[in-house]
Amino acid sequence: MASGAYRNGVHKAASAASNFKSSSFKSKHLPVAAPGSGFRRSSSASLGSASGSLKDDGGVPGRVRVAVRLRPRNAEELVADADFADCVELQPELKRLKLRKNNWDSDTYEFDEVLTESASQKRVYEVVAKPVVESVLDGYNGTVMAYGQTGTGKTFTLGRLGEEDASARGIMVRSMEDILADISPETDSVSVSYLQLYMETIQDLLDTANDNIPIVEDPRTGDVSLPGATVVEVRDHQSFMELLHLGEAHRIAANTKLNTESSRSHALLMVNVKRSVMGRETTLSSEDENSSHLVKPFRPFVRKGKLVVVDLAGSERIQKSDQRDVKIPEYLGGFFNNGVDNVLCAFFFFLGSEGHTLEEAKSINLSLSALGKCINALAENSAHVPIRDSKLTRLLRDSFGGTARTSLIVTIGPSPRHRGETASTILFGQRAMKVENMLKIKEEFDYKSLSRRLDIQLDKLIAENERQQKAFEEQVERITLEAQKRVSEVERKYADALEKERLKCQMEYMESVKQLEEKLVTNQQKCCNGESPGVSSAEELAEVKKLLQNEIHLRKAAEEEVNYLKNQLLQCTQPEAGGNSEILKLCKRLEDEAHNKKKLEEEITVLQSQLLQLTFEADRMRRCLERGGSGNAFAGLDYLMSQVGHLHLKDAGNGQRASIATLSEQVGLQKVLSLLESEDANVRIHAVKVVANLAAEEANQEKIVEAGGLSSLLMLLRRFEDETVRRVAAGAIANLAMNEANQELIMAEGGISLLSMTAAEAEDPQTLRMVAGAIANLCGNDKLQMKLRSDGGIKALLGTVRCGHPDVLSQVARGIANFAKCESRASTQGTKTGRSSLIEDGALQWIVQNANNEASPIRRHVELALCHLAQHEVNAKDMISGGALWELVRISRDCSRDDIRNLAHRTLTSSPTFRAELRRLRIEY
Repeated sequence: MASGAYRNGVHKAASAASNFKSSSFKSKHLPVAAPGSGFRRSSSASLGSASGSLKDDGGVPGRVRVAVRLRPRNAEELVADADFADCVELQPELKRLKLRKNNWDSDTYEFDEVLTESASQKRVYEVVAKPVVESVLDGYNGTVMAYGQTGTGKTFTLGRLGEEDASARGIMVRSMEDILADISPETDSVSVSYLQLYMETIQDLLDTANDNIPIVEDPRTGDVSLPGATVVEVRDHQSFMELLHLGEAHRIAANTKLNTESSRSHALLMVNVKRSVMGRETTLSSEDENSSHLVKPFRPFVRKGKLVVVDLAGSERIQKSDQRDVKIPEYLGGFFNNGVDNVLCAFFFFLGSEGHTLEEAKSINLSLSALGKCINALAENSAHVPIRDSKLTRLLRDSFGGTARTSLIVTIGPSPRHRGETASTILFGQRAMKVENMLKIKEEFDYKSLSRRLDIQLDKLIAENERQQKAFEEQVERITLEAQKRVSEVERKYADALEKERLKCQMEYMESVKQLEEKLVTNQQKCCNGESPGVSSAEELAEVKKLLQNEIHLRKAAEEEVNYLKNQLLQCTQPEAGGNSEILKLCKRLEDEAHNKKKLEEEITVLQSQLLQLTFEADRMRRCLERGGSGNAFAGLDYLMSQVGHLHLKDAGNGQRASIATLSEQVGLQKVLSLLESEDANVRIHAVKVVANLAAEEANQEKIVEAGGLSSLLMLLRRFEDETVRRVAAGAIANLAMNEANQELIMAEGGISLLSMTAAEAEDPQTLRMVAGAIANLCGNDKLQMKLRSDGGIKALLGTVRCGHPDVLSQVARGIANFAKCESRASTQGTKTGRSSLIEDGALQWIVQNANNEASPIRRHVELALCHLAQHEVNAKDMISGGALWELVRISRDCSRDDIRNLAHRTLTSSPTFRAELRRLRIEY
């Protein structure tokens, strides 16, 4: 069994045909207490009621685990037994030991763990006590006990404080360190009692006044309690160490032949751990099997675990131990400070010390003998277990055959002179391995915590309800006012429309009457003059009928218009009318049209300004070249730049670059590159723009590098301070840096130093974007990692974030992601060790700050960088202290990309440091 998996499990009897005098085991994990066991989910079992059958109240069987530890020879044994071999031979890989009978015969025994004389205190703790401590934190009772001959290292194994040497700390100190590290000070508590059983009297080591503490047993459950013992709540490690110091000062010890400070009492350290946990109730389903399940909310529980660390006094033979002196407890030290009478009392005390020490040895042996009888009875499934023969067995009734997870370490010495005691100790451990306990979790429903939580939740719901009620009333009032305003507006418009229609009808009516009167006068005049009105009267009648029909049509149209307006009024008066949505749609469309129009106007303005600028630059270049007399080369460049300006207005993208490449072939690449060194600033600017456009095509990059264009571009960064030249040159270098072969040339010619200098001096965001893009491309080369960092590339990249422009931040995030990916590959291949260079250069803080950036390119690259950094355990502590753990948890849950989300989840689950921190923070992942 591996030391890291030391767990109690189900006992399996050894085969009858085996030569080994031991038993094997099969490990099991602790189960969670079954629901429905009541509010108090624990019960105790008496040591005397144990049997070979399983308990019937929901417990889980767990055998007593036994480890054996060999003490190295001391100075006396090195001299006295120099000519004799050790009586014990260890086989730790097989978990066996051999006890020699003589030179040719030996007995073989098998234990759960065999610890050699070189085993460290840390290994002993992890093998023997750590599984018990973990069970106590989960709500179980646990016992760690040391048994062995005097002077074999029991107190060293359990109670060593380790103040001078931290590696020598014993099980008491290490178990309390783990308990304090795992609990939450706000919701959990730890209390300690420290006792000794001396001469069948239970004494309090933390308060000497409590020198005869009674044992009280619960008649219903059989639990043992000590009502008179001092209980001290522990908040930190320092206070616990002070309690151990106080207890050790009060513990009784004596000077014997086998040990200069032999413990004369059994010491018991009792640690009570109370933890608050949340438990989910069982799911409920309705009568319809197809309906969804209903799950009750979390309910608070309190788990109460108790750890008992027992340092038994050494078993011994009187003729071998030869007790000679006794260590004076502190409460007798006052005899020597209060005059002659007290000195006389002290004298008589020492006269009787030899006989008193003998009585102590008898008491120790009797209590250990009683413990051995109980273990024998339990191992043999006897009907009667004599637990009441000693107070020690009454105190340990839960440890053997009870409900506690128990680990026993037996300590032995190598000397052949003590072979009998060694054999007795080994047989004690063998018998203890046959004892089975019934492990039970101790859980109680936490009414107080639930009440507080429900009160807080009720207050929040009341406050939220009041806020929502007020907001609802305000909204209703606002809607009412808007509806009234709309109704008033519609009524006013309707009244105006009716008035206009009435006036219009009146005017048309008056006009018609006037026309008819005029015609009537005309006809009367014709009749008076003797003219025949027959034909004209018929025409007039037809015209009057036609006018009448028109009036009827107009009246019908007016009535339809009135009805339509009435319907519109009814629709507007309804609060939930659909007119609002139509108006909102029209307003939105109007705003979109206005926005598009504004964008088009801005684009036209930009294009016009570019056209004017290019035209102006072309004319200026032409005049400059004519004055300088540069000949055909400058004339060619002038023609080329005029074509570039023309292309800016007509085409974009690959077509533009292809045309520039064609024109550059006509002029000549060498001539264009030679103009990069021109004294005229405008010539340099136009020439570097042409080179930058050519460098954007991968087909042209090799030609530019072979013609010396890379050196010329780096020379521009080194010699000239013009912002435009630097910006365009950095962009051309960024394009060339996309090729791996060009990356090595850039580094070889000191390009990273020049880019770092440009990044430090530039203020223009576009220049910083070009520089950051070039460095980001270089960050993706595995071979250039060390050189890139030593030349200040990482710090220069981080320095560009000062402008805060999103395009610059996007390039920075891309560079950091590339660098972290290369580092991850190097660490996996074993070519890099130690912390990440990004963390050492201070990039972690910026990464954490931008892990949830609103811009998706920045956020995606930063999330990738975090995942790559977290893949290596050496970076885990820095990431936890820097707040990166929370971002990794968020990424594993909320990231929109499945590959990044899965990578973050795998990283969290594979890192022991991250898992431990998540358990400490009680975060599920």
